[in-house]
Amino acid sequence: MIRTRFAPSPTGYLHIGGARTALFSWAFARKHGGKFILRIEDTDLERSTRLSVQAILDGMAWLGLDYDEGPFYQMQRLARYHEVAEQLLRNNLAYRCYASKEELDLLREQQRAAGLKPRYDGRWRDTKKTPPSGVKPVIRFKNPMDGHVVFEDLVKGKIIVANSELDDLVLLRSDGIPTYNFGVIVDDLDMNISHVIRGDDHVNNTPRQINILKALGAPIPQYAHVPMILGADGERLSKRHGAVSVIHYRDEGYLPKAFINYLARLGWSHGDEEIFSTDQLIEWFDLVKINRSPAKFNPEKLMWLNQHYLKSEEDSRIAELIIPFLEKDDCNIPNEPYLLKVIHLLKERVSTISELADAAVYFFRPLEPSDDLKVQHFNQEVKSILLYLIDRFASIEWSRQTIHDEIKKTAAAFNIKLPKVAMPLRVVVTGEAQTPSIDAILELIGKTETLKRINQQITNFPD
Repeated sequence: MIRTRFAPSPTGYLHIGGARTALFSWAFARKHGGKFILRIEDTDLERSTRLSVQAILDGMAWLGLDYDEGPFYQMQRLARYHEVAEQLLRNNLAYRCYASKEELDLLREQQRAAGLKPRYDGRWRDTKKTPPSGVKPVIRFKNPMDGHVVFEDLVKGKIIVANSELDDLVLLRSDGIPTYNFGVIVDDLDMNISHVIRGDDHVNNTPRQINILKALGAPIPQYAHVPMILGADGERLSKRHGAVSVIHYRDEGYLPKAFINYLARLGWSHGDEEIFSTDQLIEWFDLVKINRSPAKFNPEKLMWLNQHYLKSEEDSRIAELIIPFLEKDDCNIPNEPYLLKVIHLLKERVSTISELADAAVYFFRPLEPSDDLKVQHFNQEVKSILLYLIDRFASIEWSRQTIHDEIKKTAAAFNIKLPKVAMPLRVVVTGEAQTPSIDAILELIGKTETLKRINQQITNFPD
């Protein structure tokens, strides 16, 4: 059975690169009817936090990346790592190293000064020296000293690394905590992981991990190392490129299916398809279609894609998502049918739920125009037009067509162009200069509220 895993370290939020790794691993398992496992690599005690763990869980839940097993926590598996380390020691495939930090620092300085690659020199590998008293050793793996590690990366192709390039890796630190490479190996072995899909910053770890698996007589997973994601400027992705938490995009009002669609296209493709459902992604996904070159993160394309999904989303679903945004902005929503009408009117003009909420506020409470808008439109000529309109509006049956007709008649009565009536009316009622058609806006806001807002603002006009 195909078994993949996502194994983030909870030392920060779930970022773009991690989310894409999770997506590819999840999609590959779902494509083949396999299992997707979530592991939390929490052995970095200083930096791992509960908040970071929750951010990972929340991010995956928002994206819909459900896991079949887990989450498993490495700090709850310490006894197992010790058991495997003891097995390697008994078989003379590992040894205790008593070299101090000061010794190793000096060794690295000497190697750098000599123009050599800094590496452990194996001083405790086969020594007969008596261990120093009171020193807690680390446990190191006896890496083969000759030969090569050869593996077929499912993205990068054949990779060959000489064992002479690898030193004796620390398996357990002196405090008994496993190193990254050892914890990963034991976890992948115990969880029967068949395919390891991860970022290509782990390529250098793979030969070490393969050697340990061979020493344990364990099956070797297939590896697929996915190229990194760069910013539009070609630099490593960072916060200045928009590489923030996945939860940030949720909180900004992006739709998860749009985000999934965008993530999938960061380094993977199915022909020229740009827009596809999650079900289509599962159907089409194949590791051989992952590009070997780095992908570039483009926030504008993500927003364009989100706008596409927002336009086609059911208004009732958008209503569920927008309510928290409106509540934060002190909006009182009178009823669901009213909210649905507002959404239907505005959703094609915005790119995110957050933008939609911002554009909808004036439907639920009056907004005060900016000082600049008041300077432009609050004058005696406009006041005369509005007073005329109040009388006209008061006597009509309230509909979009009748509102439009009265605005048109008012423009004719004052011998001015239609915008000379519509623009100040828009500013007075909505507090904004840019909105959909004013007759559609006023129809929704209603006659009573429209007249109330006009009367309230007229009192602010200069004499």
